[in-house]
Formats: sequence, structure tokens, C-alpha cells
Amino acid sequence: MMDKKERAREKREMRRQEISLLRTIPYSDHQRWWSSDTVAVVTGANRGIGFEIAHQLAMHGLTVILTSRETGVGEEAAKVLQEGGLNVVFHQLDIVNPSSIETFTEWIQQNYGGLDILVNNAGININIGSENSVEHAEKVIETNYFGTKSMIKAMIPLLRPSASGARIVSVTSRLGRLNGRRNRIGNLTLRAQLEDVGSLSEELIDGTMNKFLEQVKDGTWESGGWPQVYTDYSLSKLAVNAYTRLMARILSDRPEGHKIYINCYCPGWVKTAMTGWAGHIPPEDGADTAVWLALLPELSVSGKFFAERREINF
Repeated sequence: MMDKKERAREKREMRRQEISLLRTIPYSDHQRWWSSDTVAVVTGANRGIGFEIAHQLAMHGLTVILTSRETGVGEEAAKVLQEGGLNVVFHQLDIVNPSSIETFTEWIQQNYGGLDILVNNAGININIGSENSVEHAEKVIETNYFGTKSMIKAMIPLLRPSASGARIVSVTSRLGRLNGRRNRIGNLTLRAQLEDVGSLSEELIDGTMNKFLEQVKDGTWESGGWPQVYTDYSLSKLAVNAYTRLMARILSDRPEGHKIYINCYCPGWVKTAMTGWAGHIPPEDGADTAVWLALLPELSVSGKFFAERREINF
């Protein structure tokens, strides 16, 4: 008899096969709200999941702006896709550098007049295997949360009005779930505050991250009731998840034709450099839900969390 773990694994595997099949079904003309003039920006897209998201969006006929912190590897990645006849353009972007964001913002405004889709993929995770060092916690949270937030803020004014609505998709993780069975925040009051979307604020999310970083500095973080697995990474993704819900609330009253839908998703444990190649999901499967959310015809959900094309709880 199969145990619970094996059953869950088998279920996941079947779902992945199902999705691989769904990916082969082309969108009908009626469903395609986009054209070759539709602009999608993918951050941290020189390799791994980001590269695959850029690849799949370009395969659907969009114009894709592939960004990465380092120019050399980014140009190389864009060239690979361009050689395949895809409409991909490279631009340097370091999401933790305000002047880099400013340069990018001006460039996209001048060259394209804005964008239609933003995929926040850029991020880092220093720990591999069973390590849980917080030596680089500041860098991890600065990149994964504060950098992502800066990008969202910079791009919102440039998202072009359309009948289908602009889309923001952030790559996060189940490790950042508020109510996961494992790895959740131990402080019940804080958890309840982060859960209540009505009173959720940027100050609360920022404050939570800064409190953790202060505890890292004074050496008390281990008794702070923080997630136990990849603590810095998990918290950075919890923050992006919370910020997604907050922004969905703030953006919800925009009029028809000016809608912006913002969602996040967990790609799963993907075989990339970030997981030390230990993942069990190929990058094309890891990228799938991002592309699905970015292109979904008649999208009306916002502020939600997804995995394998299904909504999951935060």
C-alpha cells in the first residue's frame, strides 16, 4: 500500500502531466487578447524559471523584455531566444538599485510607451539542502521583497490601459504561506494581522521584515517564532504574498479598461541553479502557472496565490 507521501507525489505527478498537455493546446483567436505589440517584462530572466517564462511568453507571440542584473549573461540569454525567431529584447535591470530601475523605467517608456505584463521573477536563495543560515538575510529580503516591491511601484504607472486589464505576476513560494502546516509564523497576533487584508498595510509588512533583520543582527532570531526552513527566504516570500494581497485591494477600485490584476504563484521545487539542481520539476513546468496567469483570457481574480494552475491558500 502507498503511504500518504507517495500518494501525494503521484497526485502531483498526474497534475503535472495534465498541465504539460494543457500547454500544448493553443489559445483560440477569440481567447487571444494579446498581439505582437503586447509588452511583457520578466525580471531575472537570464536563466532558470525566468528564462523559461520569457521563452513561453515569446512563443505566444508577445514582445518580451528579458532583464537581468548582469549584462553579459542577459544579452546571451536574449540572443538564444532571438535566434529562435522570437521577439525578445534585453535590458539591464538590478531590482535593488533605484537608479537601475529609473533607467529601465525611462527606457521602456520611451521605446514602448509602457508595458502590459510584469513578471517578478528576480530573487535569490543562499541556503541549499538542510542549511538554514541567516548570514545573508539582509540581501535575501532586500532583493526578494523590497526589490520586488520597488519594481511593482515603478511599473504600475506604466501599465497600459486595456479591456483585458494589465497583469502582474510574482514568483513566490509555498514556504511563505501564513497558514501552512509547517513553516508558519509562530506569533499568532502577527499572523492574524498579516492575514486580515482589511487592515494589512505596507508598514506592517516592512516592519515584520525589519524586526526579523534586527533579531538576526542581535542574535535572537531563533526564538522569534519565525519559519524554521530557509527562514530568510521563506519570510521574503511571505512578504511578497502579503504585498500582493495588499496591492490587489488598493488596485481593486480602478475603472473598467484600467484594471490591474496582481497575483502570485509557487513554481514548485524546480531543477535550477537556485535549488542546487536538486529540484524535481523541469523549468518549463515551473514557468507554466506564471505564463497561464499572465495570459488568462477574461482574468478577474486578483490578490490570489496559485500553484499548478489552481488557487491555493496563503
